[in-house]
Amino acid sequence: MPHSGMYQANRVKGALSTPAERPRPPTKGPSLLPARRLVQLCVGLVLYGASAALQLRAALGLDPWDVFHQGVTEHSGLSIGTVSIITGAAVLLLWIPLRQRPGAGTVSNVFVIGLAMDATLHLVPAIERLAVRIPLLLFAIALNGVATGLYICAKLGPGPRDGLMTGLHRRTGRSVRLVRTGIEVTVLTAGFLLGGNVGVGTVAYALAIGPLAQFFLRLFAIPEPTAAAGPAPFPAAPDRPSPAAASPIPSIAPCPAGPVADLEAHAIRSADTRRVRAAGTGDELAGSEAGTGTI
Repeated sequence: MPHSGMYQANRVKGALSTPAERPRPPTKGPSLLPARRLVQLCVGLVLYGASAALQLRAALGLDPWDVFHQGVTEHSGLSIGTVSIITGAAVLLLWIPLRQRPGAGTVSNVFVIGLAMDATLHLVPAIERLAVRIPLLLFAIALNGVATGLYICAKLGPGPRDGLMTGLHRRTGRSVRLVRTGIEVTVLTAGFLLGGNVGVGTVAYALAIGPLAQFFLRLFAIPEPTAAAGPAPFPAAPDRPSPAAASPIPSIAPCPAGPVADLEAHAIRSADTRRVRAAGTGDELAGSEAGTGTI
């Protein structure tokens, strides 16, 4: 019994310990996540600019915004990368009345994509053979889907054009699909009138980029860090038989797990039960023995 009482007392003490005294499980720290997000953003933006340049080299039609960029390039003499940067900065100014908040990814989007476009165009010469341009177009569209998944999943801010779309969606109450379609039809028409290249590549991009982006958004999603919301519960005592269960006295039942006060009450009830049984069988005990019980 003394051992049982000590064991139960230790359990009660552990259960009543304060949260500060209880052991806490290790948490999964987010220390590496910012670095991963930044790298993923930069890689995605570089690949996005490279894919746009490869689609331009395929010469089978561009996406709506690059049709506009190419049309402005034809009349301004600026490189298409420079026009992309200027256009991105101008669209970013439209965020002010829409009350959009830019992030690190927003500013990076303005500059990195344009620089990557010009660098890729400098490295990849013009291609004349159609047998090479068709696979190049398909590769460029697929690469654009990869790049879209990478930089969006970094969650460091939308691009200027995406922010314009979401801002107009909030201010007008129109659906995202309707707002996006309206913007892209507008810039596509303006680019076509300025001399931008609209062709089968434009249609292929419009049909394929949605499913591709959806697939790569799931593939490159960054899990959110997890942390303990509160103090961890006190671990349960290891399963082991109570010392009272091995007691040599057969008349005392094994003591249930519980506070020390429950042990004392159990012992008193056991003694009372034996006295009642002895009285019921007609055994008369001495007065001194009737008031005591072996525990």
